[in-house]
Amino acid sequence: MPIEYENDRVVFRDRVSVEEADTLLQWLQDHADATVDLGPCLQMHTANLQVLLVARRAIVAWPKDPLFQAWLTSTLDVPSEA
Repeated sequence: MPIEYENDRVVFRDRVSVEEADTLLQWLQDHADATVDLGPCLQMHTANLQVLLVARRAIVAWPKDPLFQAWLTSTLDVPSEA
């Protein structure tokens, strides 16, 4: 699964497609205190980025790829725990 939902954390893995966005939005709405782990993420569709922009959740890990990480950190103005 490209997105794994844990108790209070959502983990993005590998390539996250547009098909994940609706479920991600609903899960984040149902889990108000959840954090986001982007560490294992290699690529994500911008629909998921839009969900993260609206959700404004703490990011506990950023992707390892420096260009992808720079793109996300410059776009997502969210609190960071890492």
